[in-house]
Amino acid sequence: MTQAPARPSADRRRHDREIVALAVPAFGALVAEPLFVMADSAIVGHLGTAQLAGLGVASALLTTAVSIFVFLAYATTAAVARRVGAGDLKAAIRQGMDGVWLALLLGAAVIVAVLPTAPGVVDLFGASPTAAPYATTYLRISALGIPAMLVVLAATGVLRGLQDTRTPLYVAVAGFVGNAALNAGLVYGAGLGIAGSAWGTVIAQWGMAAVYLIVVVRGARRHGASLRPDAAGIKACAQAGVPLLVRTLSLRAILMIATAVAARLGDADIAAHQIILSLWSLLAFALDAIAIAGQAIIGRFLGADDAEGARGACRRMVQWGVAAGVVLGLLVVVTRPVFLPLFTGDSTVKDTALPALLLVALSQPVCGVVYVLDGVLMGAGDGPYLAGAMLVTLAVFTPAALVVPVFGGGLTALWGAMALMVAVRMLTLWIRTRSGRWLVTGATR
Repeated sequence: MTQAPARPSADRRRHDREIVALAVPAFGALVAEPLFVMADSAIVGHLGTAQLAGLGVASALLTTAVSIFVFLAYATTAAVARRVGAGDLKAAIRQGMDGVWLALLLGAAVIVAVLPTAPGVVDLFGASPTAAPYATTYLRISALGIPAMLVVLAATGVLRGLQDTRTPLYVAVAGFVGNAALNAGLVYGAGLGIAGSAWGTVIAQWGMAAVYLIVVVRGARRHGASLRPDAAGIKACAQAGVPLLVRTLSLRAILMIATAVAARLGDADIAAHQIILSLWSLLAFALDAIAIAGQAIIGRFLGADDAEGARGACRRMVQWGVAAGVVLGLLVVVTRPVFLPLFTGDSTVKDTALPALLLVALSQPVCGVVYVLDGVLMGAGDGPYLAGAMLVTLAVFTPAALVVPVFGGGLTALWGAMALMVAVRMLTLWIRTRSGRWLVTGATR
């Protein structure tokens, strides 16, 4: 009887250790990803303005194409973690191999689509006549690395499901270093220009994919899992990914609508919007790390038929999300005098950005809850609900954003609509987690 009060504290400590062990390396790997683009930009930027502009267009297209398939990581994490919780590592790795095969198939399809259409797509995105040839060159070469990027997503999901976020961190860091060295050598040493940058990135991406495949194949052999493609398994992976694809596309649509509205407000507003959006993305990496931990931990608990453990982990991760949001919000407020001058010396842009920046700071605790609950429901394999909830959010946000220029609202009003979007997401996710309907236990959902 005297030891009963200590159990909640012991459970919290156990959850805290797991969250930190998974989230910290996940954050490092997430931050390493955009460094690829930064390294390319820094190297290509010295070739000339037209080359850098071409890289900007091509990189935006590639990033969008790959982000659409992020469900390869999310769905695989949840499915593998469930089987880990059920104690069936052979089935867990077999599930992961299905995700890897699906990634290769999707990557091949993207190559087939991109190579002949690259010039038209570049023109559609408004590349200037001087930048378009460079964008087309970079896009066509880099498309050859898309299967590798998708394999990295799927294999990362496998390892996260196996409760391993350290290996993805090591691979991401090694990939970044290799990418920077290859780009510098091929762009300047070999004199290949922007094509050298593209080839360096492709080689680095396939190198990362090869490391992941070695790790996964070794695990498959260790546990006797088949490496051959299984049509039924690949189909099941694709079906599980469709709702998450809808969720991702809805979220991308929200960001695109916000940018389109900001562009209609004027040059100062769109410039300020881009600054704030870059900060928003950086903050998202920190919060997404906790969500990734949530995917792995919740999937494992549910696979082990421990609904109460999953509920307790969810509660603790929400507390982490709120705390992280508060800290990030305070950092935004404290660093705003330094942050804004890093991007612009225009006083009009800074004055326009400041009120919206404060809205972003205030919304961070809510964002923390949103990211955590999103990860919890992904870990539970509750993709159809996430898709529906994001469509509802899109339906609420769209008119709220579109009326901003109609009524003469500025950037602050637009980011007020973004804050509304976050609030709607939190409400829909909170309703679901409170209902308990996501607590479906077993090796498969």
